[in-house]
Amino acid sequence: MSDVTRATAAELGRMIGAGEVSAEEVTRAHLDRIAAVDGQVHAFLHVDAEGAIAAARAVDSARARGEKLGPLAGVPIAIKDVIATKGVPTTCASKILEGWRPPYDATIMERINAAGMVMLGKTNMDEFAMGSSTEYSAYGPTRNPWDLGRIPGGSGGGSAAAVAAYEAPLAIGTDTGGSIRQPGAVTGTVGSKPTYGGTSRYGLVAFSSSLDTPGPVTRTVLDAALLHEVIGGHDPRDSTSIPAPLPAIVEAARLGATGDLSGVRIGLVREFAGEGAEPGVAAAVREAIEALVKLGAEVVEVSCPHFEYALPAYYLIAPSEASSNLARFDAVRYGLRVGDDGQHSLEEVMSLTREAGFGPEVKRRIMLGTYALSSGYYEAYYGQAQKVRTLITNDFKAAFEQVDVLVSPTTPFVAFPFGSRTSDPYQMYLADLYTIPTNLYGGPAISVPAGLSEGLPVGLQIMAPTMADDRMYRVAAALETVIPPLTPPALSGSNS
Repeated sequence: MSDVTRATAAELGRMIGAGEVSAEEVTRAHLDRIAAVDGQVHAFLHVDAEGAIAAARAVDSARARGEKLGPLAGVPIAIKDVIATKGVPTTCASKILEGWRPPYDATIMERINAAGMVMLGKTNMDEFAMGSSTEYSAYGPTRNPWDLGRIPGGSGGGSAAAVAAYEAPLAIGTDTGGSIRQPGAVTGTVGSKPTYGGTSRYGLVAFSSSLDTPGPVTRTVLDAALLHEVIGGHDPRDSTSIPAPLPAIVEAARLGATGDLSGVRIGLVREFAGEGAEPGVAAAVREAIEALVKLGAEVVEVSCPHFEYALPAYYLIAPSEASSNLARFDAVRYGLRVGDDGQHSLEEVMSLTREAGFGPEVKRRIMLGTYALSSGYYEAYYGQAQKVRTLITNDFKAAFEQVDVLVSPTTPFVAFPFGSRTSDPYQMYLADLYTIPTNLYGGPAISVPAGLSEGLPVGLQIMAPTMADDRMYRVAAALETVIPPLTPPALSGSNS
C-alpha cells in the first residue's frame, strides 16, 4: 500500500500545499488502491476516475499559479450515494433510481468542490439509507475490511469501509438514526453527526426530513473537524438550516489533542448501563472512560429516563416521514418506469414501478409509516411518538445542565456476520439503540475507536448539546491521544 494512502487528510493537505506531492499523484494512488481492493470490499457503487483526475489537476494548476489553497485542497473524498452530484449517478442504492444523474449539486458538494477537494466516487449504502448493515443495497452488500464475512454497519457502510480500507482518506455519510456513527464504530473509523441543521440537507435525497444529517467519516478526529468545517454552516436553500456560525470545531480538536480534559464533566447515562452491550464492547468502553478520567475529566452518572422509549418512537417517526418523502418516486418525473406500454393505467404503472424498484426494507418502512399516519391512527402512533421525542429532548437538556458531554457505547455489539440479523428486523434495529436518542434530540454526536473486542473494533459515542459540536471534538481528540487510530488486517492483493 502506498504511504500516500495511509496519510491522514490533514497531512495530505499540508503535503499538497507545500508541493511535496501533487494532488494528481495522491488521487491516482487512491484510485489504484480502489482498483486493488474494492473488488473484495465493494465500498463504491460508482468510481469517477476521469472527474477525479481533472479535479486534482485543477488543484495542481492553482498551486502552480501561487493561489492560496485550503487545508483540504487536493484531498480525495468519497460521497455516500444519497447526495446529489451533478452529472454523476446518484441511486440511493435503489433500482428505482438506477442510472439517475442529477442536474445539480447538493450544497455540501458545492462546498467540497469550492474547497478544492477531489471526489473519487459514490459509496454503497442501505437502500434510501434504511438499514444498519448495508445488506439492503440493491447492488449487493459492502464488506467490512476487518473481516470480509461481516457487515460494515449501515446505512453508510460504503463510506466507512472505503475509509477503513484506505480507499479514501475522507468520506461523507448521512445520519438519521446512527448511519454515520454505527458504521464508524464497527469499522474502527471516526463517524461524526453534526447538530441537526448545522449541515445543509439541500440535495440530500430525503429519508426522514426532521432527522437526516450529513456529516464526516474519517480516520482521525482532526480530519473530521476539518471536513465538518468545509461542509457546515448556514444554507438559505435549506429551511431547517441553523442561521448561526459553526462553533470553533477545528480549534477544539487541536485543544483535545493536547490530552488535557481538566474541568470537563462527562455523564454516563444510567439507563444505558443495563441495555445489553456485549461484554467485550462494555469492557472496551469502560477502559476508554477510565482513560478520559486519567486525562483529567470528571465522570458522573446521569439519568435520562425516557431514552428507553427512543427506539419505538424513532420507528414511528422515521417511517412516517419516509412514507411521505418516497411518494415522489412515482414513475412519472424521473427514475425507473415499469409497465409503460400503453396497456396499463398511470396508477398501475406507479404500482408496478414501486413493486419492482423498492427493496423489502424500504417497503416495510413505507407500509409502517403509512399505517402510522392513516386516519384514526395518527394521534395514537405518530402523535404519541412525537410526545416521546419531546420527553427525550427534555432528558438531554436536564443532563447537559449537569455535564458537558454524555458518553456511551456507539452500538451494543461488534460487526456481526452477514445474514445473521436480516430475518429479524428488531434485532437489526437494535444496532442503533444508543445512537437514536441523539437524532430525536437534534444534538451532535461522534463515534471514535475505543479499542477491540475479539479482534474487532468498538466505538465510544460522545454526545453534546445542540450547537456545541466543539465539545465532542475536544473529548474525542483527547481520547485519540491514548487510543490511537486502528488499522485493519491487510486485504489480499493490497500490497500492504
